[in-house]
Amino acid sequence: MKGKRILSILIVLILLLVPITGVFASENYKTLKFSSKGSEVSRLQQKLQNYGYYTISIDGIYGKVTEKAVINFQKDNKLIIDGIAGKQTQTALYGKTTTVSRGTSSSRSSVKSYSDADLLWLARIIEAEASGEPYNGKVAVGNVILNRVNSKEFPNTIYGVIFEYYGSIPQFSPVAEGTIYNTPSQESINAAKDALNGARPVGNSTYFFNPAKAAGTWIVKNKTYVTKIGGHSFYA
Repeated sequence: MKGKRILSILIVLILLLVPITGVFASENYKTLKFSSKGSEVSRLQQKLQNYGYYTISIDGIYGKVTEKAVINFQKDNKLIIDGIAGKQTQTALYGKTTTVSRGTSSSRSSVKSYSDADLLWLARIIEAEASGEPYNGKVAVGNVILNRVNSKEFPNTIYGVIFEYYGSIPQFSPVAEGTIYNTPSQESINAAKDALNGARPVGNSTYFFNPAKAAGTWIVKNKTYVTKIGGHSFYA
């Protein structure tokens, strides 16, 4: 009888510890330092840019400018100053929060909160539209979606913007193709988070298209060109 009781207690403890272990596993960060390259570096640069520490174009290369930006961030946040983006630095950087400003004349409000469902749908449209684009291009697509959410010319939710139709034609081709339901990559999720936290690589843009795949005639004639990132051209 005593043995069964001990076994029951052990089972309960295991069940309690499983989700805790999962949480810690999800917080593992890859150490980034001088000469590191890749999407993790691009995300780091984007986040540093959000807070004003990184001021040049995002290239996914951990060079002297990125290292200096990390050092300045570490100084301001009383962290170990080594120019290396390890667990402590990344936890502080990604754990910071910002108020997302909606300062355009056509915006509905100054502050808006987002749910887990909003994050999922934003990550899905980013994955569907920009899976082959550079990290900054992924954030830019999220930027466009959120600009539409906050414009009186479009629906006022992320889901509503993604699934908006003009007549019988969806605004975004992944809706028609069904790829909007694909599972987003971690990079697309990260890009969605950065966009939700206020990253605006394409400013007030509300349109984008790939000139290699579509003419975008109406957009070119009626909207103002902003910039080109990867294969996408962005217009406001």
